[in-house]
Amino acid sequence: MATAAQDGRAAPRPGFAAWMLCQRELVRFFRQRNRVIGAVGQPIIFWLLFGVGLDQSFQLSETGRAAEQSFQQYYVPGTIALIVLFTAIFTTISIIEDRQEGFLQSVLVAPLPRWSMVAGKILGGTLIALIQAVLFLLLVLAVERRFDVGRTVQLVAMLGAAAFGLTGLGFVLAWRMDSTQGFHAVMSVLLFPMWLLSGAFFPLPLLSEADSWLRVAMFWVMRANPLTYAVAGVRRLMSGAEVGDALHLPSLATCWIVTIGFGLLMFAMATYMTRYRTKGDLR
Repeated sequence: MATAAQDGRAAPRPGFAAWMLCQRELVRFFRQRNRVIGAVGQPIIFWLLFGVGLDQSFQLSETGRAAEQSFQQYYVPGTIALIVLFTAIFTTISIIEDRQEGFLQSVLVAPLPRWSMVAGKILGGTLIALIQAVLFLLLVLAVERRFDVGRTVQLVAMLGAAAFGLTGLGFVLAWRMDSTQGFHAVMSVLLFPMWLLSGAFFPLPLLSEADSWLRVAMFWVMRANPLTYAVAGVRRLMSGAEVGDALHLPSLATCWIVTIGFGLLMFAMATYMTRYRTKGDLR
């Protein structure tokens, strides 16, 4: 089989190919308005309903109450995390659709390194999730009148790192699947526990000698959950060190390290997995 160089055509540059795949994901998403409305509308409805319903029953420590943080304020980082999580993960459904349509096989036989294809798909999902999360974030900051340029830039960077890692996780899970129905089933079982056990809906528990094994297990599961550190980082940046210390959250430096490290790990795993064919590629 003749290569692009033998045919007199220049081989596409990996960076350009990655950007074209990224752009394709953006165009596909924003042409489907129902996906845009669903990805943002559901978390906002949850925020309003849970914020009003649980506001009176929510209590922090003395330091947290001194900071006057209601449940609606506490739940804002969790809502943003929910937007990022659902959008980033479900954009990777396009991997299954592209395989069924034959587009993915065409990309795989192109004279390109596999990492460029992975980068394009993951960056596309990352940008889609980041755009929607930033829109909600700017709305919250405008309503609360707490807009600060430096802190907002850090928040966007933290959300971008979290979206990159979560899109990579979706890529790893979608690569081996042949149907969108199976992907939805697996994600429904995985996403909500991952979100609930990230400190987005309730604070991380504190351990004592009298705690049951279930509480201890929950503590360590929440600590092992990579989304916990993204939510904690967003909460520290939005609420300040006082509330973060009251909730015994990981330090901001730890949140950055874990979130970025998770993203790099998922990218490496996704690139490694594309070296091997799946049953869907052999159709």
